[in-house]
Amino acid sequence: MNRSRIVVAAFGALTLSQPANAYWDYGHQTVARIAWANVSPHTRTAVTRILRAQGQLDTPSCPVRTIADASVWPDCIKPLKDANGQSRFGYAYSWHYQNVNICGPFTLEPACKDGDCVSAQIPRQQAILKNRRAPAVERVKALAFLVHFVGDLHQPLHAGDKGDKGGNDAHADYGIYAPARLNLHSIWDGLLAERAISTPPSLIRRYSAATRAKLGAGDATAWSRENWAVAREAYATAMHGDPCQPTPDRLKMTDADIAKLAPLEREQIRRGGLRLAKLLDAALG
Repeated sequence: MNRSRIVVAAFGALTLSQPANAYWDYGHQTVARIAWANVSPHTRTAVTRILRAQGQLDTPSCPVRTIADASVWPDCIKPLKDANGQSRFGYAYSWHYQNVNICGPFTLEPACKDGDCVSAQIPRQQAILKNRRAPAVERVKALAFLVHFVGDLHQPLHAGDKGDKGGNDAHADYGIYAPARLNLHSIWDGLLAERAISTPPSLIRRYSAATRAKLGAGDATAWSRENWAVAREAYATAMHGDPCQPTPDRLKMTDADIAKLAPLEREQIRRGGLRLAKLLDAALG
């Protein structure tokens, strides 16, 4: 086996062990680091102060020492149980996504009943973070949720799907890489994100005020519509045609498809980072 295939096999073993509905660490941490590079100094000071309360979360296996730690905390805590064996954070499972049908008109209402979806939680967690009278533990929790959910919303298969659990039921090949369990969701979570983020130049840098204003414009509802449209493009590219036709048993993403989608995923991550910076500055700056 040559070196490139060894690397692919090792990465596949790693990625397939990850949670099915989670934007993997590299994507979340990159969104957080872009935001950190673009918030005001005052916001950095405020975030650092809030993170000092992370011990009150009582999640020692899931620390929140930095904003990058915060970006993955909401996934890390999913398996945690209380003394009775019940999920400690099960109430938040549905907050990571919103399954808006890409083959119908855009509407958030059915996917966001009672605010149990990612776009509803972004302003909710921002408001808790902004409230200086809120308990310190609630603010550090809100910080972690906010950082994570902005990343989740910009993974397009958290924003739109075809009734297939965000593409988890859409089995797919990634070029020549075709393990049985690989699907469209995990490709956007991991393999495509890895390629997009690793392509130079680095996404983690201070952007101009004009770029921050342009990409940071809008709110969670506007971003939902935009990311829903990107989800439609993700399906269309993988299906090589009308995304609303029945999905074949296995999608075949070619090298050309991957080359087309990697810059799009790269832009999604950049948008997420700059929008997160905007939200953090609004809450803390």
